Amino acid sequence: MTPAAASLLPRRGGFQAALRAWYRAQARPLPWRREPSLYRTVVSEFMLQQTQVKTVLPYFARWMETLPDFAALAAAPEAAVLKLWEGLGYYSRARNLHRLAQALVRLPEPPRSAAAWRELPGVGPYTAAAITSIACGAPEACVDGNVVRILSRLTADATLFNDSASAAKAFAPLAQALLPAGEPGDHNQAMMELGATVCLRQSPRCGACPVAAFCAGRSSGDPAAYPRLAPKESERLSVVRVWCVRDGALLLHRGSAAARRLADLHELPTAAQAGLTDAQAAASPLLARKRRSITRYRIEESIHRAAPASHAGLVWVPVAGLAQITLSGPHRRWVGEILATAAAPRSGPSRTSPRRPSSSAPARAPKSGAAAKTR
Repeated sequence: MTPAAASLLPRRGGFQAALRAWYRAQARPLPWRREPSLYRTVVSEFMLQQTQVKTVLPYFARWMETLPDFAALAAAPEAAVLKLWEGLGYYSRARNLHRLAQALVRLPEPPRSAAAWRELPGVGPYTAAAITSIACGAPEACVDGNVVRILSRLTADATLFNDSASAAKAFAPLAQALLPAGEPGDHNQAMMELGATVCLRQSPRCGACPVAAFCAGRSSGDPAAYPRLAPKESERLSVVRVWCVRDGALLLHRGSAAARRLADLHELPTAAQAGLTDAQAAASPLLARKRRSITRYRIEESIHRAAPASHAGLVWVPVAGLAQITLSGPHRRWVGEILATAAAPRSGPSRTSPRRPSSSAPARAPKSGAAAKTR
């Protein structure tokens, strides 16, 4: 423990009081705070993993309207759960939340300890501490990126951490030591609120901070220098995708049910999935070029109007029925943009229109002599 951390502990009472008073006056009126319940706490914590509050709010509202409790969630088909989650990303969270609800409804009552919650799907140390402290009053400190940032600045801890996980582990004892005996849930939420609205990653608002008097980082004159995390090495990837519309149906790839990240989700097929090389697909007209980041990857994706050489493993989905399937969030936007700008290929009438496969059936190439032109 650094000298600054050691000097903070004797003043923890004042720190707790100042933080609590600020939170009660300044906390955002978030829906899971206005109407607290175990279920609303669990759903919000799953949604807020790696996702900002402003993004979560409309999803949370729709979720509660459709699946208001654990029983409703447990009974819902997975496809319906994923559809509600569409656009939030990291779909394993939705699947784990679904499995968690199914496990809970089989229990005589929900667990109350963090250790018991960690046995449930998708619940790690932070989520277990958040759920049990907020909903059950358990004395468990939460340590996420916001809390790491606050504690590293309070103590001016100049340790260079390999990543946020190692930093969270290092600051966990201090977070626990600062936790008050009463209302641990409010204290945890106050810490997270402070990190999200005042103790910002860039340009911290020290003048508005209720615990600035306790902060060694502010006294140092450069609070934004903390925490110190080793820079992440990014990797650039290039993906070439195929756009093909025939007889009002769009060709898509549906992830395997066993896939880790995109199970049962639809996306525009890559060149390889359409039986083409990247060069073959890229030689066709470019409809869109998109850039995005996923964890350490910086990805550039180009979408080309091209005729696939193979339909194996692909599905035809009627354009009019795209709203009923689950597309990954970026692909939903990209498909909508291309359709809205009328960039989809067109063709003249074919001699014989092939039967359009259903959205759940494997795509089939039109029979020889009856192929419709790509449009």
